Formats: sequence, structure tokens, C-alpha cells
Amino acid sequence: MAAHPPTAWRDCLLVGLPLALRPERDADRDALIAVYDAARADELDRAPWPPGQRERFVAHQFELQRTQYRAHYPGADFLVIEREGVVVGRVYLHRGAHELRLMDMALLPELRQRGIGTRLLRDLVAWCDGVPCPLTLHVEPFNPAYRLYRRFGFTWRRSTGIYHFLERVPGTPCGEAGMSAWPRGEPGTRADSVS
Repeated sequence: MAAHPPTAWRDCLLVGLPLALRPERDADRDALIAVYDAARADELDRAPWPPGQRERFVAHQFELQRTQYRAHYPGADFLVIEREGVVVGRVYLHRGAHELRLMDMALLPELRQRGIGTRLLRDLVAWCDGVPCPLTLHVEPFNPAYRLYRRFGFTWRRSTGIYHFLERVPGTPCGEAGMSAWPRGEPGTRADSVS
């Protein structure tokens, strides 16, 4: 028999790792802008920026996103990921009436490819399986995390502008067994090229 999930899903995230989750504070703004900038670096690095312009652009985009998230996801948890008291990432989640929405997850480059995102997603999947409730998210089809979501059994539900809306139903097998419902040949997708 599976144990009941903790009352607060935060209690089961990243347990045993040298990282901490806590609610974001106003004092985290500069560190969170740095995380946002790092998450967008691939696209932002393509343009030649006059001195100071990129920093102003990133700060403005960060504030727009922050405002949009708070307007569309009332009651969401805006958490920072810390290592030794230093902000190294963020995870934003919203518990709706019938789902847990992973709104955003980002890490600084030096913490990527170390299994932290995988562990965080595994913990969220385990919590959602125990409740049970679906785990949903929006992702750009060219985002490298797309492959990670496939491995965890997320199913493409629809395209919403430039994003794909994905859902993982509780109990969906992880790994190859959860990949059968992905769109093939839909314009703008890279479903055939990610694995």
C-alpha cells in the first residue's frame, strides 16, 4: 500500500539533496532576474546588445512574466531553490481544483545536467500519483526539457500559440511506455526529433 502524500506537496520535494525550497521574497528579485536571464540565454545571446540594453530588457521581461503569473495563477507557490543560502533556481506551482500546474522551473547553468530537474519532476509526479491529480504544464516544442517530460509520461493535449500543453495523468508509466500519444507531423513540433 502506498503511503499518503504529505499535506503540502513542498514537503516531498528535493528531500535529501543539499538544496532548499522556500517562498520567494522581494529581496530575491536580482537573483531571480539572473535565473530568468540564464534560462533565456540561448535566444538572447543571438542578438548584439548595446551596453546595458540586455539587462534592461531582461528585467522588463521578468517583471511582465511575474505580473502575468500572479494575475493568472492566484494562490500559486513561487519558490526559490537555494544552495548554501544562495538562490540557484526557481519553481512555480499552482494547485488548481483538478490539477497541479508546473508553471515554471529554472536553474542556473552550473546546476543543470546534474539531475536536479529530473529529481524535482520525479518528486512532483510521485506526489500527483499519490493524491491523485494530473500534473500539467506548457512548454515550447524546442525546449530541451521536452524530452524529460516525455520520459515522465506526459501527453501532448493541444498547441496553445507557441506552446504545447502537456498533461501527465496519475499512474501513467514513465519511460518509453508513456510516449505513444505524441503528435507526429504537426506543424511546428519537433516530436519526431526529441527522444
